Amino acid sequence: MPEPLDAALAEVRSMLLGAGLTRAVAAGRRRGQRPSVVRAELRPVALKAGSRLQIVTSDGARPYTRNVSPGPESDVAVEALLAEPFGNWHVETTDLTLQLRVTKSGEAQVHRKRTAPPVQANGEQPATQQQAAITTQHQQASTTQHQQQPGMTERKQPAGPTERHQQPAEATQRQQPAEATQRQQPAEATERQQATGATERQQQAGSTTQGRQLAGTGERQRQAAGVTERWQQESASQQPAVAVPGGHDRAKAYLLDPGDPIFAEIGGSAAKRRQVDAFLRALAATLPGELTGPLRVVDLGCGNAYLTFAAYRYLSQRGLDIELVGVDVREDQRRRNTELAERLGWADRVRFVAGSIADAVVEPAPDLVLALHACDTATDEALARAVRWGARWVLAAPCCHHDVAAQLRAGGAPAPYGLLTRQGILRERFADVLTDALRAGLLRLYGYRAEVVEFVDSAHTPRNLLIRARRTGAAPTRDQQAEYRQLVEQWRVAPRLETLLRQEPVDR
Repeated sequence: MPEPLDAALAEVRSMLLGAGLTRAVAAGRRRGQRPSVVRAELRPVALKAGSRLQIVTSDGARPYTRNVSPGPESDVAVEALLAEPFGNWHVETTDLTLQLRVTKSGEAQVHRKRTAPPVQANGEQPATQQQAAITTQHQQASTTQHQQQPGMTERKQPAGPTERHQQPAEATQRQQPAEATQRQQPAEATERQQATGATERQQQAGSTTQGRQLAGTGERQRQAAGVTERWQQESASQQPAVAVPGGHDRAKAYLLDPGDPIFAEIGGSAAKRRQVDAFLRALAATLPGELTGPLRVVDLGCGNAYLTFAAYRYLSQRGLDIELVGVDVREDQRRRNTELAERLGWADRVRFVAGSIADAVVEPAPDLVLALHACDTATDEALARAVRWGARWVLAAPCCHHDVAAQLRAGGAPAPYGLLTRQGILRERFADVLTDALRAGLLRLYGYRAEVVEFVDSAHTPRNLLIRARRTGAAPTRDQQAEYRQLVEQWRVAPRLETLLRQEPVDR
């Protein structure tokens, strides 16, 4: 049933500021109103400086991340978000999931679901406990049923003095349970008073009888009991698991500490940080370990400059004298990134230029060229600039590949490869492969040793390939030239990178 919106939002507020918060998302809009941001996501994070509430908002074009401290700062930030006319809230805590939807009449439709704790206090999963209980009940029932089969014990047990005493007691127990219990107590006392020799003979006889009784169904019961006992021993030998919100089994190794102060300034989602860290690992594998002296770096299509600042931090920590230029077509991005560089105290070493990748003025020519997810032919422009500059190293992670895909759609495929491009999704993926293969082949013709590698898992981004090139200055062989030319002519495509390099001859 609908609830008053103010009361429902008050409950959301208490969950957002509570210690059990794991994740919260606000999105959508109320009738006739529009929030200042399209989406907001909140989650607790553990930084080197302490626990923080991370708030990621998006205006539909780019995300903005900030980490606020517990207390007044987080109170103000949460109040501001609750004041936005979001149409939906989804809040998850360690013990409750709440979904709130604002109706057309301005009321709150709320759904609450209790969340079972993932780990019990004794370290067992709930399903495991149930399975163990069912197994124990099954064993007890099987044992009782087996013991109650008439005549088995009397026919198979030797006629020892104690067993002769037990047989009538067991028979009487089946007929009169209460009386049998009273007689069983003195019988047990008598059994404990038996001589040592008689007791040993009784145990041997009992063992023989038990071995016979466990034939068939009893044998399977014993095996199940043995397996259960071993499982219980193994479980008991392990330390009880403790459910720690936000905890990890082991500390991950990063080239840049996630608690580095630069992340509090530059922000970025967790997925973007993983991409940047993986890119830096590829960079570390490309540069020689003995590299010294000044290093001029340019980041083409830098956008929010996540990679730009992270690359400067990493390379400067290696003891290199770095001069880094970030290029982006938007003037507002240049101003924003320049302000960030000033706040970080790097304005004299990191600067930004507004302009296209193909025409931006960058002087002097760089030694290292970076490009992370420049769209479509912008990657070709970045590679062409790197070749004209004679950059020693190039690392470019392509994004979309629409240019060659459009040419394949218009011109078709040569026989007998029509099946490769007939389906749209297959044509798109084949265009990705063909485009990057031609890019690597062209770089080889212009004196680079190029390879295409996977720099990050596809779970983090589907655009996870990296063109990594090192300038050798080697002239191409005739076979290399023929191989590239045959591929281009057979598929009847005109690679944008080839066109750019022909427009302005390169001194090789």
